[in-house]
Amino acid sequence: MNKLTALSLSIGGLAGLATFLAVGPLSGVFFIWAATIAWASYFALGADSAASKNTMVCGIFGVFLAWFTAIQITNIPTDAMLGFPLMAAIIVAISVVLLCLAANFELFAAIPASVLGYSATFAYLLQTPDKLSKDVLLGISLDNPLLVISISLIVGTGFGVWSAKLAVQMSPEESDEA
Repeated sequence: MNKLTALSLSIGGLAGLATFLAVGPLSGVFFIWAATIAWASYFALGADSAASKNTMVCGIFGVFLAWFTAIQITNIPTDAMLGFPLMAAIIVAISVVLLCLAANFELFAAIPASVLGYSATFAYLLQTPDKLSKDVLLGISLDNPLLVISISLIVGTGFGVWSAKLAVQMSPEESDEA
């Protein structure tokens, strides 16, 4: 079987398993959408051991920075002189600049993975009722995005690695002959 077919079958089968786990026994422990973001990031970054490391390290860095930013946003008084929307925008702008500048350190050089972790965290916080609160952000529970989104990214990266390895096992070595 050719590599694309093998990879398609591998990703499809494992996506089914990941979905079963996300909506079944591991519901609330990891989110399929966050897992597939990391899965795609792994492939976009090259689908090798460096991609795995960069997806997890930079993804979790993005989660951390978004989590910290969200805490700062919850500290904005409702009667802030510049208004809540503008103050929130300024805080996010500063944090994104820091996220990108962190790429000066090799450990955080995969900006796309950092942005994906950051974005996944804010997706969770802004689209899930009652999550953008100090109680959730500072709590030690799986409601806290620092935990649950990080877990999701790690699981998703694992599925990416697993799907790549499974595809290699399913496809014969391609020859250089035309």
